[in-house]
Amino acid sequence: MPQAEPSIRKAVAAMKANRPLLAEEICRNHLGTDPGSIQHLAMLGRALAKQGRYDEAAAQLDQAIDLAPEVPLLYEDLGTVRGYQGRHADAIGLFEKAIRLDPRQASAHRKLGQALAAAGRGGEADRHFESYFDRDPVASRVAEGAEHLRAGRADEAIATFREILRSHPENVDAMRHLGIAYWREKKKPGDAEAWLRSATAVAPDFAAAWMSLGLVLLDNAKPNDAIAAYRRAVELAPDNAAAWAGSGNAHAQAGQQEASVEAYAKSLALNPRAAGVHMSHGHALKTVGDQKSALAAYRAAIAERPRFGEVYWSMANLKVFRFEEGEIRAMEAQLERDDLTDSERIHFSFALGKAYEDKDDYPAAWSHYDAGNRLQRPLVKHDPLELEKRHEDIRAVFDREFLAQHARQGHEAADPILIVGLPRSGSTLIEQILASHSQVEGTSELPTLGKIATSIGRFRPRGAQFPESAKELEGRDWRAYGQRYLEDAARHRFTDRPFFTDKMPNNFPLLGLFHLILPNAKIIDARRHPLDSCIGCYKQLFAKGQNFTYDLEDLAHYYRNYDAMMSHWRAVLPGKVLTVHYEETVADLEEQVRRILDHCALPFEESCIRFHETRRAVRTASSEQVRQPIYFDALGKWQHYAPFCDWLVEDLRPLVDALPESVKEAGKRSRLRIED
Repeated sequence: MPQAEPSIRKAVAAMKANRPLLAEEICRNHLGTDPGSIQHLAMLGRALAKQGRYDEAAAQLDQAIDLAPEVPLLYEDLGTVRGYQGRHADAIGLFEKAIRLDPRQASAHRKLGQALAAAGRGGEADRHFESYFDRDPVASRVAEGAEHLRAGRADEAIATFREILRSHPENVDAMRHLGIAYWREKKKPGDAEAWLRSATAVAPDFAAAWMSLGLVLLDNAKPNDAIAAYRRAVELAPDNAAAWAGSGNAHAQAGQQEASVEAYAKSLALNPRAAGVHMSHGHALKTVGDQKSALAAYRAAIAERPRFGEVYWSMANLKVFRFEEGEIRAMEAQLERDDLTDSERIHFSFALGKAYEDKDDYPAAWSHYDAGNRLQRPLVKHDPLELEKRHEDIRAVFDREFLAQHARQGHEAADPILIVGLPRSGSTLIEQILASHSQVEGTSELPTLGKIATSIGRFRPRGAQFPESAKELEGRDWRAYGQRYLEDAARHRFTDRPFFTDKMPNNFPLLGLFHLILPNAKIIDARRHPLDSCIGCYKQLFAKGQNFTYDLEDLAHYYRNYDAMMSHWRAVLPGKVLTVHYEETVADLEEQVRRILDHCALPFEESCIRFHETRRAVRTASSEQVRQPIYFDALGKWQHYAPFCDWLVEDLRPLVDALPESVKEAGKRSRLRIED
């Protein structure tokens, strides 16, 4: 008979190295000649459990218990397996048996507390957690730090966890909580990630640490790394609904919408009461074009949480959807409550604005839109004077002389097609037209160019900020930044098409920078009637950013600055930017499609006219509208709201008067339809 000790040491080493298959092989080889080895049966059970093979693991542990019914650790291990399977009643009995055999087993008290909590027996769970803390003073200190964190005392929490790690440097619970504390404070995102990576390195089977790491990676705009973290979490805890929901979030942020839909569905199968996951599922379904299923998901979220205003707005944000009368009454009833948060009230207001607009009740629609904006404006940061100064600084640096001085020093690639403009001005339509071409991939709104602008000067001796820092760049720097743009954009691409779109509307102040780092790339300015643009923005509650849209004076000021900036680029970069008016596109789609393709040096393809037939994920508010054939209903909609903002009409009149006659004519035709 072979010696058990060397074999079990090898199996333990394999488990520590996160190689459960190897541990399984070692144990099975030994059990082939020594079938009664309790140590190998127990280790085999752990190896199988780590692979998610819970029934097989339970069978091995049952066999070990039959042979050695007096060993408490076997009951604890089997209880752990039953907990993974969601059989909490069985797990509770097994942990209780382990504790009766050896009341000193601190980990059994902890696991019993967790099982009782999962079974809804919170009072009993607390008593066993207290027993666990009494037996493990370090765990008690970690719990103390966690309580500081829950109570919002971040500094005390961080000090507690750091103190624990000084004396117990491999305590993974303290590492995980310290990472979470840094993440919540938003002060040291790099430290948050580092501590959580340390926790997963020390304890590679610590599912909670992998989930926390995934959350931090998502917040640090590293969706592909987050996908890997959540993949490991669901391998370790396949019945954990939150882990699957995190995986759905990661895939959504990475642009992998089909995988996102699948992950959310798995989460909801495990926990169908999660209203927030239903909403996220709806977002993903909307993005892939399954509006019917998206609505079902949104309504499931409302069934679980009737005051979930964000879901009602998500339904309104489908644009081509109309609320049922019962849903309108439900929203109105919610607004009568006096315990709504500002966020809930804002979402209900915008959703009701859309509901009444669809009923052609424009006074009621404006009342709700205006109420939502007035609540939202104090919650966001936007300084019009700061914006104006920044634009002036950019124009001063990126003048004709500066652009000529650094011409042709950037990267030679012609891959990107940058689409800029104001939100709600037809940029998604242009993107969809281009993405319908066989040589163009639509990649939506990329944060890349803004990140490059922010980074320029960060490590320069004088510490100058953009745009002043751009003066210090040398010839090779422009090409390097072009290469960086391409590499960062590649993380958002999924095809080998030679060209791709970058539809970030707010990039318009950075066109000079973009031209210098990628002189062969193309730029398109998506334009819409100024009043339709501004009113369209005022009716939109954005998920993030676009803080200038919640006040009409801010909007008018922003539009004038946008127009001035685009006039500057047309003057210093003649012929570089193609202006595409939404009204002209609607009036003569084929002519504008040909203009767009000619500007991008692309051959004409009929599929670009049939853009609404192109199946692709679209993440913006216009996702459903660009899946419809071209329509005229959006032309001149501002006229319905002119009585409520006549000063805005007068304020922007000089810009309206300067529009091409074709755009003004489209507005007049729209007025006739409205009056009829």
